[in-house]
Amino acid sequence: MPMKYFSSLKLKLIYVFRINDAEHKDCLKIGEATCDDGNVIGLAPNSKPLNEAARKRINQYTQTAGIRYELLYTELALYNRGGLQSFNDKEIHAVLERSGVKKKVFDKVNGANEWFITNLDVVKRAIAAVKEGKESLLPGEVAHGRSPIIFRPEQREAIDKTKRQFKKGNQMLWNAKMRFGKTLSALQVVKDMDFRRTLILTHRPVVDSGWFEDFGKIFYDRSDFAYGSKNNGDSHESLERRTRADGLHYVYFASMQDLRGSELVGGNFDKNDEVFATPWNLIIVDEAHEGTQTELGKAVMAELVKEDTKVLRLSGTPFNLLGDFKEDEIYTWDYVMEQRAKQEWDKVHQGDPNPYAALPVMNIYTYDLGRLLREFADEDVAFNFREFFRVNEEGCFIHERDVSAFLNLLTKEDTDSYYPFANEEYRGIFRHTLWMLPGVKEAKALSALLQWHPVFQYFSIVNVAGDGDEDEESRDALEAVNNAIGKDPDATRTITLSCGRLTTGVSVPAWTAVFMLSGSYNTAASSYMQTIFRVQTPATINGRVKEQCYVFDFAPDRTLRVLAETAKISAKAGKTSQTDRKIMGDFLNFCPVISIEGSRMDKFDVPRMLEQLKKVYVERVVRNGFEDNSLYNDELLKLGDVELNDFEVLKKIIGQTKAMPKTNQVDINNQGLNNEEYEEKEKLEKKSKKELTEEEKRRLEELKKKTKNREAAISILRSISIRMPLLIYGAELDNEDEEITIDNFAEKIDPRSWEEFMPKGVSKQKFNAFKKYYDPDIFRAAGKRIRAMAKAADKLSVEERIERITDIFSTFRNPDKETVLTPWRVVNMHLGDCLGGYCFFDKEYEHTLDEPRFIDHGKVTAEVFTSDARILEINSKSGLYPLYMAYGIYRTRLKDSTISADTLEEQQAVWDKVVAENIFVVCKTPMAKSITKRTLVGFRGTKTNMYAPDDLVNKIKNQPELFIKKVHDLAGDNMKFNAVVGNPPYQEVVEQKESSNGQKVSISIFQYFQVISERLGKYTSLIYPGARWIHRSGKGLEKFGLAQINDCHLMMLEFFPYSTDVFKDVAIADGLSIVLKDMDKTEKGFTYRYSKESKVISIHADNPGEDLFPLNPNDDEIVRKLDNAIKKCGCLHDSVLPRSLFGIESDFVEKNPSFVREYNDGDYFNPDTEIKLFTNDKAGKSGRARWYVANKDVISSGKEYLGQWKVIVSSANAGGQKRNNQIAVIDNHSAFGRSRVALKTFGTEKEARNFFKYATSEVIRFAFLMTDESLTSLAKKVPDLLDYTDNNGLIDYNGDVNVQLYKLFDIDDAQQQYIKEVLSTQNNQYP
Repeated sequence: MPMKYFSSLKLKLIYVFRINDAEHKDCLKIGEATCDDGNVIGLAPNSKPLNEAARKRINQYTQTAGIRYELLYTELALYNRGGLQSFNDKEIHAVLERSGVKKKVFDKVNGANEWFITNLDVVKRAIAAVKEGKESLLPGEVAHGRSPIIFRPEQREAIDKTKRQFKKGNQMLWNAKMRFGKTLSALQVVKDMDFRRTLILTHRPVVDSGWFEDFGKIFYDRSDFAYGSKNNGDSHESLERRTRADGLHYVYFASMQDLRGSELVGGNFDKNDEVFATPWNLIIVDEAHEGTQTELGKAVMAELVKEDTKVLRLSGTPFNLLGDFKEDEIYTWDYVMEQRAKQEWDKVHQGDPNPYAALPVMNIYTYDLGRLLREFADEDVAFNFREFFRVNEEGCFIHERDVSAFLNLLTKEDTDSYYPFANEEYRGIFRHTLWMLPGVKEAKALSALLQWHPVFQYFSIVNVAGDGDEDEESRDALEAVNNAIGKDPDATRTITLSCGRLTTGVSVPAWTAVFMLSGSYNTAASSYMQTIFRVQTPATINGRVKEQCYVFDFAPDRTLRVLAETAKISAKAGKTSQTDRKIMGDFLNFCPVISIEGSRMDKFDVPRMLEQLKKVYVERVVRNGFEDNSLYNDELLKLGDVELNDFEVLKKIIGQTKAMPKTNQVDINNQGLNNEEYEEKEKLEKKSKKELTEEEKRRLEELKKKTKNREAAISILRSISIRMPLLIYGAELDNEDEEITIDNFAEKIDPRSWEEFMPKGVSKQKFNAFKKYYDPDIFRAAGKRIRAMAKAADKLSVEERIERITDIFSTFRNPDKETVLTPWRVVNMHLGDCLGGYCFFDKEYEHTLDEPRFIDHGKVTAEVFTSDARILEINSKSGLYPLYMAYGIYRTRLKDSTISADTLEEQQAVWDKVVAENIFVVCKTPMAKSITKRTLVGFRGTKTNMYAPDDLVNKIKNQPELFIKKVHDLAGDNMKFNAVVGNPPYQEVVEQKESSNGQKVSISIFQYFQVISERLGKYTSLIYPGARWIHRSGKGLEKFGLAQINDCHLMMLEFFPYSTDVFKDVAIADGLSIVLKDMDKTEKGFTYRYSKESKVISIHADNPGEDLFPLNPNDDEIVRKLDNAIKKCGCLHDSVLPRSLFGIESDFVEKNPSFVREYNDGDYFNPDTEIKLFTNDKAGKSGRARWYVANKDVISSGKEYLGQWKVIVSSANAGGQKRNNQIAVIDNHSAFGRSRVALKTFGTEKEARNFFKYATSEVIRFAFLMTDESLTSLAKKVPDLLDYTDNNGLIDYNGDVNVQLYKLFDIDDAQQQYIKEVLSTQNNQYP
């Protein structure tokens, strides 16, 4: 029998019946049913069709119990108030309850089977009240005040399971679909467990008000609970104060974006310290799949979570998190469970209002367009909607014939067809649908085509794709859709075209289907599911209820991958256990997936879905840049002492690289699990704590420890794994059919590149000892997938290929601070700001554009992007810089009227010419060369111009002439490049030079690249760290900085004080500078741009000569006044005494523990023979400054200062740019070690105290901030009043020092206000 679409909409009616037995005396049951007869409108109460429908419904749940009942009344659930509207049984129940009518619940266990103790007249009046919009029957009987939230069974279960879990463990994940009620339920956990300090952390600050509102619903009866956030309720400071004073409990809301900027986690702001320092009892992470998995997100969590903090993560699509949780730490409520609850409700709750009734069943239909339209199938990468819907300059479809053929296919008249618009009946069912398209232009073109189509011309086409401005409120879009649908959805037909809008958080009840005509094989499961669940919005239209909703997807591969992932098969690839088959079976039962080819209709079965699953794991490993647990095999559960020891050794080697997330300690003396143990652990974990014997408990602990070892081992291997994808992408294979396997991986990479790209100290031999822990199948398949994606890009148009290649790069991780791959966004920002050309990002550089925009900077743009330009990239790692430049020149060449480039082949030929004639590249290693070549020309054997010298840095630094000759050999003798661009290496660790206290020494090297670029090009534009060279401080930068800031060729300098504004995950203390020079420019002065948190101040600046250049242009005026004061009195910089003053090294205490004893205030010491010594307890970053007592003999220099009073600051951030600068007065029996410098020394305590007041005043703190952190420029902008005695004649130190200094330095009110603002954002807490 052919399957049919069931009409989505049915009429509703209300019925009332009683059971004539003693138990049900005086009780009536009020319920609702749907009626199959579509012509019921206008039928009177108690008419035959209504009574039949009611009996049919009541019989469903009374017959099995053999109950006899008497039907008293039926009525259509409709009324006319400005159009037909319907109501439901719940509304009648609510009126009765509010009117004081008592309920009787027969099933106490399930809180089910509700009846009302009343008579029929009262019920009829309640029905009338609902129709009139009244809330209760008699005035004065409306219930006021809030009543407790009644949680649905699954919400109750989530709350209870979490409470149980938190008694024994610290983490929980709620994997719950939209409309679960996560906010209320999570707050109930807080209330039930009485947590004192709760933090809500989210990626979407806008949900603050939602949490605030729900907080009121849960805590309305608790005066000891308060809420706070930046916008609602109290400040964190005040909440914390009240907690300490009165034991208040609070819930505080903070956004991930805000916390990420904090210095504690590698950001640039000294803020949120108190939030990080708070001993949180519970942290609730909302929408946990967004952004808590990034490096910075993990750093934030690591800093917030204390030893006893509980963490509850909430997410509707936690696909990237599931691997991190054990079974009893996850509560799941998904679509399948919701539909099952809906189906089974009546068995227990005889005829009570079904809370799930309104949620329609999903049906997914897939059509394989790739088979019908072969040329649009992209190998291994699913159907290519982008190409299919490609639009030309005039805004028409390039493949219009094919697109029209597709529309005709959907609408071909045929009563047996399975296409959704094939006959009148179907067109009625799919009156209102949402169509997802690849982009704005595609939506516009399709809109035009639909309006001329013989069938679709009868539909209103609502195009909400807009002009691509995603952030423009979706509200306008929603309004447009609702207006088109109108008051009576049965009287209209609409198709809504979108490319991303209205897919999250918005509901349009009238939609019955969504058409997926966009995305690709890599569409994230989470965004796909959010889009399709939009059509599951409950709806009642003209009294009929939406019971079915549909998804039509035209890329089956993608559909299956997403569904396999959604059905949440927890199995590792290929190891599907029975339960997974069952999960998959359940999903297909409640959400049938049907594939249609012609007039054949096939239901998908479990084996076909499981086949898709392996692809899912591979895809995830690729998307996560190999930072994924699926990459490893179970050998890691079987670690013996020898292996654990190997890992500790490896950790010591890799531990030297930065940016390693905190790894758990590997516990030696602890073996891994064999298969039997693995099963044993699973069994034990399923038992509740009470059921376990002592022996079993001990055993379980032991087994858990082994699993923990696996996690620790993975976090060590991670540092190797995340470097693999880039190497696989670039690897040159003689035979392209050969696959890269875990066994041949190391040999495919040349030794120099291995050394450059792998962590220092991990040799190939070392790697081979650890490769047995990788899953060979997943590794091979993931490698193949990366190369297949890159290979498939060779068949695309130039623009699309760039999009595909840069998308692949977005999955690669930055291994550490030394190996920063410049993200595509930064390349666009850097070159767009300096040279112009075609940019692929919007003006904020946040989102990519469908069409690159042209940026014109006049002369420089015209001279750099010419058909015969020569461009040099000075240190290519990824090839993204030359990619940007090549595209700009490619577009210039296309303007040449003699070139025709209509076909893909012709476009490719023009591109290849650009790469062969205009683009030249220098790389550090052969692998960087291969990667760059892959980025520019893929797997095609096109000519490229590249040079990878043996030791690039050494050549540029020590053999510049030879380097220049080599570059000219590549590009032509004495050739001036139109532009030299790139992101050079910033510093190198000087291997042989360890400083005397055991710390590695790094020296800056970027300046050599700048200098050599100037000899090679007309324009140079490089990006590198900023503050130190601008302020001429730091090793090797004094001369370079002075020359560069005064160079007449300097055309533009852009400075970013916060490097995370540029590289999202990389914090560089110095900030970043982008430097543009024009070697033909002779006039002085340059454009200076100060960019901070996406706000830019742009000024024309003069070369400052010997003066220090103010980084923030807003500081100029005040700095001038400080300079005048310095000219009059003196400069504090000249009196600073160095950290080596007393000759005490950082490791002094560590090396000589017998020379010192700890000192606390009031301890005895002998001032004749001993001194107090303030120095670090050990060398390195973990060292902390403490007081000790030592013999005077340990001081080898600076003895004349021992008897002086000193005012000291931390030498690490002496100007106080970051954190407080720990300024302190120390007495005339004290010395200090390398962690401090003295600003000044005095003969008397009074002078020292006065100077302390001076140095901590507002204007002087501000003056300290005007130079960078390094000691060579400390206090260069701070005036020194020289005389700090009480009778100095300038300042009365017993009065208000701030006011007097402002007056002395002539700083007006506006400037004072500005200084106060700067200091408050700086958050310097002075002791």
